[in-house]
Amino acid sequence: MGDEPVPSRTRVRVWDVPTRLAHWLIALGVGACWWTGDTGRLEWHRWSGYLLLGLVVFRLYWGLFGSATARFRAFVRGPRTVVDYLRGRWAPRPGHNPLGALSVLALLALLAVQVGLGLFAVDVDGIESGPLSAWVSFDTGRAAAHWHHVVFNLLLALIALHILAIAWYRIARREKLLGAMLHGHRDFPGAFTQPATASALRLVVGVLLAALLAWLVTRA
Repeated sequence: MGDEPVPSRTRVRVWDVPTRLAHWLIALGVGACWWTGDTGRLEWHRWSGYLLLGLVVFRLYWGLFGSATARFRAFVRGPRTVVDYLRGRWAPRPGHNPLGALSVLALLALLAVQVGLGLFAVDVDGIESGPLSAWVSFDTGRAAAHWHHVVFNLLLALIALHILAIAWYRIARREKLLGAMLHGHRDFPGAFTQPATASALRLVVGVLLAALLAWLVTRA
């Protein structure tokens, strides 16, 4: 008997540079917000919040107009597809798997809510407030501050679950998800066409829109 043929594998560019940069900068931004908030460095806390605002806006924009694997329509699937994936009836493809897509949506949603609440939050004596707190009543600002803390704890729990999932994929399924978010590539069995990338113009527009919105908030 001859040797069994080795299945061919294709090295696929899964994540483009903007997606990877946004991912790691968001992680740094969350860490900065956590540290500055816990240590009472509220001026820096606001600026790290502005950074997160811009990054979340950019990632949402990139999910609509970015590269093929970064777009929400490329990886967001319905419940049936998620069940098929859990039962092992889902063929691997570049981008997020159906379960990972839910994690991405949940993280982005919580981040958007967290940043939004911080913009309107008011502390107990009304001295330290978000840049948009003048648009709401004191009681509403206090409620925003309360939920700002609650949502952040939920966000930390989801981040912990996200990290555990990455570790599980690495140990149990031998999938190097972390490496792909560093260098942008993964190996897949069979032949794959490289996903389409977005134009430089779309990238520039997204960066400018995110920066403009964050700047406008700082001037409020």
